[in-house]
Amino acid sequence: MAASRSSARRLDPARLLGIAFLAIVALVWSTPLAWMIVASFRPQSFGGLDMASLTPNFTPTLANWREALDSADFARLYLNTAIVCLGILGVQLVTITLAGWAFARLEFRGRTVLFYAFLLQLMLVPPILIVPNLVTITRLGLYDTLTAVMAPYFASAFGVFLMRQTFRTIPRDYEEAAVVEGAAWWQVVGRVLVPLARPGLVAFSIVSVVAHWNEFLWPLMVVSSTENQTLTIGLASFTQGAESASQWGVIAAGTFLVAAPLMTAFALFQRQFVNSFLFSGVK
Repeated sequence: MAASRSSARRLDPARLLGIAFLAIVALVWSTPLAWMIVASFRPQSFGGLDMASLTPNFTPTLANWREALDSADFARLYLNTAIVCLGILGVQLVTITLAGWAFARLEFRGRTVLFYAFLLQLMLVPPILIVPNLVTITRLGLYDTLTAVMAPYFASAFGVFLMRQTFRTIPRDYEEAAVVEGAAWWQVVGRVLVPLARPGLVAFSIVSVVAHWNEFLWPLMVVSSTENQTLTIGLASFTQGAESASQWGVIAAGTFLVAAPLMTAFALFQRQFVNSFLFSGVK
């Protein structure tokens, strides 16, 4: 009886239809990635419609990868991008934790109004702030430095909102117990609230790193020397020449080099990623 019920559940038409739909969506979503992988190993002798084929009907070659690596200093680009992403994240974790705690726990006049005013930043399109940010960076003497790339992102309205909501889900009993034991407010935040809010911090960290790893416009505006370029700027620089020669295999290999770290991290820590987003409600 139980076996028949389980088999009927497995053969449920609605469930099968849902699986088929998700499979189609996954296939469509992964098509550009599949083309990028195939094209990166395709010899440059293939041209025209052959470059658009997803079928690896050729002898694979590493020539595109070698040319892509020779066309840009990927070691420096990786280092600069890692410094930018981790530097931004390090400061953000401090600012959003303290601001989120203040909005969630402290009682002060105008707290709600100030919080919603703070959230108005979420309604601003980032390109709107490029000119005033660029003027500020130039006056501070930070132009063409990695600090200039990082500075506008040291505070995050989304991060403050996320941490405020996360702290509000934590019972006050933990804090009150710590205060009774003689803990100061910074000890309560650092040793009680932060460990309990770890899933929310992990979810925000993922969003932050992915966003700034792929950031293009702002680094393009504030960096002029090749020594301070990030991956996206370096990729754009060497693909301009490759496009003129229709070297799509080289472009595909270079694009894969930029995206590979994030894809590898997601493949290795997929379960942790999903669990963090489910806990925090990030969609």
